[in-house]
Amino acid sequence: MSEYCVVFCTVPSADTAEAAARGLLEERLAACVGVLPSVRSFYMWKGELCRDDEVLLVIKTTRAAYPALERSIRSRHPYEVPEIVRLPIDAGWPPYLDWIRDSVSPEGAGGGSGSTAPSLPPTAES
Repeated sequence: MSEYCVVFCTVPSADTAEAAARGLLEERLAACVGVLPSVRSFYMWKGELCRDDEVLLVIKTTRAAYPALERSIRSRHPYEVPEIVRLPIDAGWPPYLDWIRDSVSPEGAGGGSGSTAPSLPPTAES
């Protein structure tokens, strides 16, 4: 099983997305959170067809950090049943995967072995 994963989570607004992204990064539960500002979701809820404009978070993290990340999202999410879906990363550019590993602490802020803040991901020039 892969050490790395991507987590999808929809939220109702850009402000909620930014707060969630900042919280996950400050807690060292994610290396990066991409925010896709316009997702139109259609779904069935309590027997009714619903349509909502949402914001999608694409969270890069590790499998070890996922339980704490899920708890963090659930504790601050405004939905009764938030979307929190983990997908494995089966392959990736090794320097980028190393950056994810070095950026994330399985227990959250202060729980990892690294004592310094992680550097930015490698650029094309690296």
